[in-house]
Amino acid sequence: MVLEGVLPAGSSHLESELASTLGMSRTPVREATLLLEAQGLLEVRPRHGVTVLPVSAHDMEEIYQILTELEGLAAELAARRKHPDPEFAAAEEAIVQMDKALKHNDREAWAVADEQFHNELIRLSGNLRIASIVQMYNDQVRRVRAVTLYMRPAPKKSNSDHRDVLTAIRSGHSKKARQIHTEHRVQAGKLLVGILQKHKMPLL
Repeated sequence: MVLEGVLPAGSSHLESELASTLGMSRTPVREATLLLEAQGLLEVRPRHGVTVLPVSAHDMEEIYQILTELEGLAAELAARRKHPDPEFAAAEEAIVQMDKALKHNDREAWAVADEQFHNELIRLSGNLRIASIVQMYNDQVRRVRAVTLYMRPAPKKSNSDHRDVLTAIRSGHSKKARQIHTEHRVQAGKLLVGILQKHKMPLL
């Protein structure tokens, strides 16, 4: 509900209210709110419930700095592991789905396939700690991307970048894989931060 904007930024909610809405007891709601607070999505105020926090351009700039470094490293590690061809099937299918979505200007489907590709990249790295950290920050990126999907140009370059990094990984070119994906993430971060600044958001 937070990620999809059902609970908008600045809104405050009591645990009892959330528990009633979700049809569950307060204990799992309390555990969830503490997790979301650790991810920077909520502020928990004892006896006053929770407040949904906004995401600013500065927040996204910092988050993309982290994602850029970690995913670039993941691409390098994936290339070093020299996976057999069947291991790349899911990443290849994600690219196919990205192309299909772009052809039909279905940005939501494109975003789903794009996220699947990035998840596969992390999986191929074999580093579970990178996966854990990236997942935490991806939750915040997902909030912003849901609102800005149609504010950006058609992401044709993104699809091309994904093909290039996957080719480098399959070929075992670790430094090239890292370079391609790092540059891809740098440009993606600049684009998203630029949109937030242009529209003077914090948003969601």
